[in-house]
Amino acid sequence: MKRAEAARSNPPQATRVKELIEQRNGQGRELVARTNARDDVLAELRRVEADIEVARKRRARDEERLTQTAIARDALALQEEIAALGRRIDDLETAELELMERRDVAEAELAEQQALMDATTAEGRRLSEEAKRAVADAERELGQLTRDREALATALPAALRAEYDRLAARGTGAALFTRTTCGGCRIALSPSDIAVLRATPKDELAYCPECGTILVRTNESGLEESAEQGGVRFE
Repeated sequence: MKRAEAARSNPPQATRVKELIEQRNGQGRELVARTNARDDVLAELRRVEADIEVARKRRARDEERLTQTAIARDALALQEEIAALGRRIDDLETAELELMERRDVAEAELAEQQALMDATTAEGRRLSEEAKRAVADAERELGQLTRDREALATALPAALRAEYDRLAARGTGAALFTRTTCGGCRIALSPSDIAVLRATPKDELAYCPECGTILVRTNESGLEESAEQGGVRFE
């Protein structure tokens, strides 16, 4: 019942789910940072594109004015400004290309981070569903064990129930003794301990010398002596 209760209150997936929640929170913060970085590049790119558009329109206007003026001084000024606008447009287009490369990198980094978050979310959802099923299974097992325990408790002497409750309060109350091994502490008993246990009448309580648990002796305990060898016989 303790095992079932532990499985219900703390399914095996719980630790990993908590790790994934922390992991996803960190990934979310990184996603926000990368989104902001991508948005900054896009904003700068839009500004440069707007500047290019303005410069091109101004150059086109100056080129038109140049075709219409007959004053040499004005023509020279317009030519100089057209040349300056050409250099500015070249610089802006270079900056535009660099920003487009930065935009592509930022988009790729953003997509990479989103993929990490999606994978973490998918694993978390899968484990959460598994944990829900594990809890439901543990609840069903615990309910069945509780009913079995109540049915068994009413058939046991009061002194035996009290002894079991006393031991169960500090650990394992009773456990199967199977093939010379205590089911409570999982320790295989020594030959001398086996001899003491074998000599204990079946109507008396037998305890594990290692952990103090009541040992439930069955045909699987390995306590019957072999007729040929006088030793322990495993059925």
